[in-house]
Amino acid sequence: MDTILKKKKEKPKKTPKQEAISWIVTLLTAVVLGLMIRTWLFELIRVDGESMQNTLMDSNVVLMTKLDYARGEMNRGDIVICHYPDRGRTLFVKRLIALPGDTIEIKSGIVYVNGELVDETEIDMFSESKENFGPYEMGDDDYFVMGDNRAHSNDSRRVGPLSREMILGHVRRMVWPLSKFMQEVY
Repeated sequence: MDTILKKKKEKPKKTPKQEAISWIVTLLTAVVLGLMIRTWLFELIRVDGESMQNTLMDSNVVLMTKLDYARGEMNRGDIVICHYPDRGRTLFVKRLIALPGDTIEIKSGIVYVNGELVDETEIDMFSESKENFGPYEMGDDDYFVMGDNRAHSNDSRRVGPLSREMILGHVRRMVWPLSKFMQEVY
């Protein structure tokens, strides 16, 4: 009787073909889920360059979220991942300065949006710029971005405003270096 019970409890062994199919389905499921997460939820991005110093340094890795921006929740001061017109899909990390309908002006390096001085005292800028820009009135689908290292940033002052589709997501957290792991980014 014991022998009969043991045989009923044992699972039938998979054939090599069934085992291979099981592994393939598991791997494909993991790949599809990974692509869905990367496409719609979040992505890790490595900073390349010095345009956001001292906020973000070259080789930092940051976590970019996408869902909030897919719903249109953008705010002045957000650090964003974007790409520029005529630059293909090269990614840039910048700070969102002005939104559709805003008027931006820069006087001797001081930024004004809608005639109001932008408080940038919390930004640890590596260098400031003394240049002038504008006034420029943003269109219905215009977003103005700038790097925190103002004297060494190729941004909307040179490439013009970005359209909504050029802004991919919001930088939320630092992932690398480990000393700053999951530190919020401002």
